[in-house]
Amino acid sequence: MEQVRTPRTRLGRSTEDLLRPFVFAALVVIASVQLATRELVSPALAVTLFAAVVLLTSAAFLPWTRIPVTGQIGLALAASVLSAILLPLAQSTIAPGFAFVASAVAGEKLASRRAAVLVAVAGAVTAAVAVWVVEHLHPMASGWPWWLGLAVAAPVYLGISRQDHRESVRNAERAYRSEAREVALLERGRIAREIHDVLGHSLSGISLQLDLADALHGKGRDGEANLAVRRARALAVGSIAETRHAIEALREDSLPLSRTLELMAMGDSVPLTVTGEQWPVPTEIAHAVIRAAQEALVNAAKHAPGADRSITLRYTPGAVGLIVANGPAAREPRPGPADGGGMGLVGMRERIALLGGTLKTGPGADGAGWIVELEIPK
Repeated sequence: MEQVRTPRTRLGRSTEDLLRPFVFAALVVIASVQLATRELVSPALAVTLFAAVVLLTSAAFLPWTRIPVTGQIGLALAASVLSAILLPLAQSTIAPGFAFVASAVAGEKLASRRAAVLVAVAGAVTAAVAVWVVEHLHPMASGWPWWLGLAVAAPVYLGISRQDHRESVRNAERAYRSEAREVALLERGRIAREIHDVLGHSLSGISLQLDLADALHGKGRDGEANLAVRRARALAVGSIAETRHAIEALREDSLPLSRTLELMAMGDSVPLTVTGEQWPVPTEIAHAVIRAAQEALVNAAKHAPGADRSITLRYTPGAVGLIVANGPAAREPRPGPADGGGMGLVGMRERIALLGGTLKTGPGADGAGWIVELEIPK
């Protein structure tokens, strides 16, 4: 799931947020110098209003959510109205721009859009009236028509858009964290199933063999008891090997299915053939195929030692298939229990069936050897 995020620092703030106080301070310094050096309609009133506007506007950099809603609206309204009055008094400076800043801040900071628009409209009306008054009291000082003051309300929509964007980013991040937690839970469940598949049958078999050995020993049949103990040991050794295979498979989840099988085949000196056009295989399907291949190879080595083994991975537009084949045994298998542990044919078939796939097993075409064939749809 792809998320669009703003650049973040260690504190979780965007670069733009970090720069805004410095930009604001620079504008205040420039406006202050201009107010002190240029001719104004009413210098004392203009400077007083500017100081009040700077103080009120800088409140936007405070922890805004800790301020009561009525306090937020009051601050925004006061900044909007006072900066609107300042607009016609300092036309030769950048100070009138703070009226537009106040409108944008109201749109960005106030949670209620209605309140933000009302604050911006109040500022625009005040600016229009202030321009009209200054125009009539000082005809030579003002060159702006009164209706230009109404433009002060426009930036509120920029502020509202920015607030909407931030909210969408927060929602996306919440969804991302929620999905990450869900993926982690699914991964834990998958690992638990893997451990159960690998160890469940082996531990049961070991327990049965040891119980049998104990019973045989009690009857004085020590030779058979020793054989049962050796079988239990073989189960334990096989379980360790299969657990190692399972852990390797878990570590290789990020690899494509074909590459994972290639590494497995290289480790067991088994030829691998891949047919069809490859496509990204979902994790659950890929893991089922990998575990089936591991189980089939282990069974072949156990029941047909020395036999030739091969793996075929088949891609079709609607499914992925696997064939693990082995020839006749080159030597007699070591004595041991019929089910050597691991997932087993039953567990393998159940897992593949849950994914909508099929599993077929049986002797080769010439009656010799053994074939395990599965297919799982997309």
